[in-house]
Formats: sequence, C-alpha cells, structure tokens
Amino acid sequence: MGLISEVLLLPLAPARGSAWAIRQVLNEAERIYYDPGTVRAELARLEEQLEAGEITEEEFDRQEDELLDRLEIATRTSAGLGNGTAP
Repeated sequence: MGLISEVLLLPLAPARGSAWAIRQVLNEAERIYYDPGTVRAELARLEEQLEAGEITEEEFDRQEDELLDRLEIATRTSAGLGNGTAP
C-alpha cells in the first residue's frame, strides 16, 4: 500500500487491531476446547458426577457422546486428518 492509502485507512487501525485480538482469543479458546487433556479431564469429572448421583445415566450418555466427539476431532486434527471442523 502506498503512503496515501495508509493515511486514509489510519482511522480504521483500531478496528483492525480489535479484529486481530478477537481472532487470537477465539483461536486460543478453540485450542483449549479441543485439547485432548481438557476433554479427558471433563470426562473424568462427568464420571464423578454420575457416581455422586448429580446427573442421570441419560445425561451422562449425552454429555459423554459430545466429549468423545470433541476428542475424536482433536485426535484427527493433531494427526493432520482434520476436515476443517476444528482448529
């Protein structure tokens, strides 16, 4: 870009910086969400809730399926086999 373009687009710099910061936060949130260690910890907590009687068997099954799907996506992504549904 030329100098004139830079000067004309200068008022948009805060918006571009904000967009970059938002993308960084979203990327980090997705990384944590799909982290296999995080998913395994959530599975362990879920099992503890079931054993303590805090959730029903049906709720356990539903949440376990969701967590196992996340774990599968994380495993595929880390193996380079991702289909674009995760980071």
